[in-house]
Formats: sequence, structure tokens, C-alpha cells
Amino acid sequence: MPKRELDELDGYIIYRLQGDARTTSAAEIAEDFGVSPSTVRNRIKRLEEDEVIRGSHVDIDYELVGYQLFTIIFCTAPIPQREQLARDALEVPGVVSVRELMTGEENLHVVAVGRSGDDLSRIGRDLSGIGLEIVEEELVHNEYTCPFHWFDPDCEKDADSETEDPLSDDS
Repeated sequence: MPKRELDELDGYIIYRLQGDARTTSAAEIAEDFGVSPSTVRNRIKRLEEDEVIRGSHVDIDYELVGYQLFTIIFCTAPIPQREQLARDALEVPGVVSVRELMTGEENLHVVAVGRSGDDLSRIGRDLSGIGLEIVEEELVHNEYTCPFHWFDPDCEKDADSETEDPLSDDS
């Protein structure tokens, strides 16, 4: 059972904010859903307090501002230290995100940006210096994201649909 049940309004708020948190207003969400803006603002506040919404992030074109090397560094961390090493990796200049995987080799994916090969070499040395084993590095051409479609109230969620809700307990 989830720690926090979401009703249709909570889901719609999350869906809209995932699409564009910067310019989507509570008034727009309220008008689209048929509730008052204060209701939406209160829901957003509660979702933040409950840590369902943990922040909003700006999508940056690093290449446009001179950081043409956008890379994923696949690392292995000892399981007992994995979480702390993930947090430590965020302190390395040039690292912009870290994804912690639950099992296996390459259990930390570090996303980093740099202007030159020297930047990436330094980031690699710094990651090794905190105790990570670097397994592989891959340059990224583009990254695409979208809102999680199950929060969209217009999404077909009935049992006859070919696509089932992956979070449903009905399977």
C-alpha cells in the first residue's frame, strides 16, 4: 500500500507540474479541473509537506552554454556505502544527478557535464577518490522526459485497455 494515497486532483496537479512546473499556475490547474485556485495551492503545499513533490527542476541545454560534454558515468559502489557514496558524488563539481540502483554492478549512474575531456577526467578522478569504481562512461546526445501518464485524468485506465497501470494491485 502506498504511503500517500493520491486522489484525482492530486494526480492531475502532479501531471501538470511535471509537464511545466515553471509556468503552470495554480489558477490554470484550478480552471482546468473545476476547483478554486486556493484548493490547488493547498494541495500543492500538502504534497510538498508529505514529500510527494520534492522540488522542481530546470531543464538546461548545457551545450548551449558551453558544456558540450554531457555524460553518464556507470559506477559500482559497495552496497553498504551505496547511498552515502551517491550523496558524496553530488558534491563533485560537474555532477548534476545520481541515480542509485538497488542491485548488481553499475549500481550508481552519475550524470555529469563538462567543457572538455579534462573536466570529465577530473570528475572521474574525484569519483574514484570518494570510493566509486568507474565501470563505463557514455556521452549523451539528447535526453527526453514527459509527465507520468497515469496522472493524466484523460488517460484510459479501464480494465479493457491494452495498457494496464503498472502500479495497480490488480495484476
